Parts: sequence; C-alpha cells; structure tokens
Amino acid sequence: MHYSSILPDVLKIADAASEKVLSIYMTDFKVDFKADESPITAADVASHRVIVAGLRNLSHDIPVLSEEGAEIPWSERKQWRRFWLIDPIDGTKDFTQRTGEFTVNIALIENGEPILGVVTAPALKEAYWGLKGEGAYKRDRTGRTRRISVVEPGEAKRVVASKNHLNDETKAFIENLGAHELVQAGSSLKFCKIAEGHADIYPRLGPTCEWDTGAAHAVLSAAGGKVETLEGMPLQYGKEEVLNPHFIAAGNWYK
Repeated sequence: MHYSSILPDVLKIADAASEKVLSIYMTDFKVDFKADESPITAADVASHRVIVAGLRNLSHDIPVLSEEGAEIPWSERKQWRRFWLIDPIDGTKDFTQRTGEFTVNIALIENGEPILGVVTAPALKEAYWGLKGEGAYKRDRTGRTRRISVVEPGEAKRVVASKNHLNDETKAFIENLGAHELVQAGSSLKFCKIAEGHADIYPRLGPTCEWDTGAAHAVLSAAGGKVETLEGMPLQYGKEEVLNPHFIAAGNWYK
C-alpha cells in the first residue's frame, strides 16, 4: 500500500470526526466518567464511530484499536503487523473545560512504529499530518497548508508541558535543563508545537497510553523530531500493555 495515496482520505475522516465533535462542543453536553474516573462525553463516542467507519471503508484489511473501542485481547493484537491507532478525543479535560486545546488523532502503526499520523484541533480549526519519509504539514485556520519541521533550540529551551499533569518529577527534569521557558499546551498539541518549531522539548514523566501519542508521534517524527524512552530507545507501539513508559519528545538536538 502506498500510504501517501491514502493520507488525503485519512485527513478527510479526521475532518469529518472534527465536525461532529465541534457540533457537540457547541452544546450543553453531559460529562460521564469511565471506570478509571477519566471523563467521557458523547463527542468521544461520536468521533470514534465516524473514524472507525471511515477507516474500515478505506482499508478493510487493517484492524483498528481505539481508546473508545471494545477491548481486544492480546492473543489477537499480537498478530498485528500494522493497525490503525485512534484517540477520538485526546484532551477530554480540555474539551470539558472548553479550552479548545483538544484533538482528534489517527495513526497508522507498522512494526511498532507510527508511520502516518493526522492530528486535528476542531475548536482551533487547525490540522497537522505527517508521513514517514515525506515530511510533516500544518493547515491553519485560514485553510493555508505549509510544511513544518523542528528547529535547533536557542539558549533558553522552550519546554512544552501539560497543564493538567505537571508533576514533581517533570518539574525536576525541566529545572535540570537550565535556562528555559514554559510553553503550555493541551492534548497531543504538545508534540505538534515541537514539530512546527514553536517548542523544543516535551518531557512526559507520567502515564499515557499508546493512543494518546501515536498520531502526534508520527507528525513529530516526519518533521525531523523523535520520541524516546528515558533509556534512549524509540517509543514502541503494539505492546501487550498499552500504557507507555515515560518518554521525551524533542528535536534531534536532544541526546
């Protein structure tokens, strides 16, 4: 399969899901809570349905793993060489708090690596996408599309950090960087800030799942950056445990 040929269709699917999400965002929606006490809304479910239907229509032979989908046993998942990995809404807290900084995320994983990713920010009317070997792009709220890439940091590192998950371990890591400034962003937009050259490093020393990171990881990689564990190994996907280890997202300057 030539992934460049299906990328426009994946973007259309993400845009359709974004429209559905935004229509619910503009209403007085109800917030429920899952067993792990994380929030969920009708928008998460609606986005999931739009994306899954679209991807299955696009590629019948590629399985789909979604945060809001039914749990798929490891005995089945371990057979997958490639699969779609989706987070119908990343940053549900940002959604419920109406900050606008939530995203729709679609990634294609192959042999443990995110090789294609689309991230849309419905309320901000922005979209990012990337494909291994073919670069990364951003579409702004005016509809203009441009190629994006990571940049070499200046003397003060621009550190992008989560507004909802800034723990003591992360604070200590940031202090050890020396001169720095904080660039706050919600959801998977933290990766995208680095990909477009507006930030330099994102340390995540707290829990995330594969679907939280896959799409934006692909965008950042295509833009010339990387996402590695604290041991310096590439962040891997398609594991038995969907929880990610702690990781650092950055441009190629970070060793």
